Amino acid sequence: MFVQSKVADGIGTITLSRPPMNALNAQLQEELRAAAISLSADENVRAVIVYGGEKVFAAGADIKEMATMSYVDMTARAPALSSAFDAVARIPKPVVAAVTGYALGGGCELALACDWRVAAQDAKLGQPEINLGVIPGAGGTQRLPRLVGPARAKDIIMSGRLVDAAEALAIGLVDRVVPAPEVYQAAVDLVSRYLGGPAQALRAAKLAVDGGLSMDLAAGLAWESQLFAGLFATQDRTEGMTAFVEKRKPNFTGT
Repeated sequence: MFVQSKVADGIGTITLSRPPMNALNAQLQEELRAAAISLSADENVRAVIVYGGEKVFAAGADIKEMATMSYVDMTARAPALSSAFDAVARIPKPVVAAVTGYALGGGCELALACDWRVAAQDAKLGQPEINLGVIPGAGGTQRLPRLVGPARAKDIIMSGRLVDAAEALAIGLVDRVVPAPEVYQAAVDLVSRYLGGPAQALRAAKLAVDGGLSMDLAAGLAWESQLFAGLFATQDRTEGMTAFVEKRKPNFTGT
């Protein structure tokens, strides 16, 4: 097994475990997909952390595995890898990447699939695929410009350069930078605020933002209205508004 999944105190942790660099081969890819689907369905999980361990997040795809692949081979593999990361992106709960060491190529793309990124002070992120004569193929050319803007994304992708933690924070590629030993706990701290929140509303907020990015404004506003109205069927909406009127703290149950 190259991916471990555990649940504690409402937080599900997906840990990559393929030493030394967590290279993303086909087996790890499918185990990652399975973990994302499992945690999505687990009602006891209210938030998710994606973690590579204390030394490295993931240094990219398994190039040895890819080096002998043909165009025909890759037409099957590339969509599968992209959809495995998309399974992480579609987890209907807050998701944070806890990044230590390197998050390069597919590793960076996996981090981009999360809602937030906490990085170690010595972390390095990047999309160095151009140095192999290819481009990012699992979301890098699409998620990165949506996060940092097209000009910065083109610079990072077309140069293949590494981005240190300070620059990553400055351009919005990561959201927090902490000393390396504190990365996982910082990720726990970031998502802990959502554990007692209204799970259906959090899910709707994530769907509204992520879905709206691919729509024009009119369609996005209609999508938002639909999700907003749907929340009036939840018990948490009733509890939240009742608590407001009664001037007390709401007790959300996730229903």
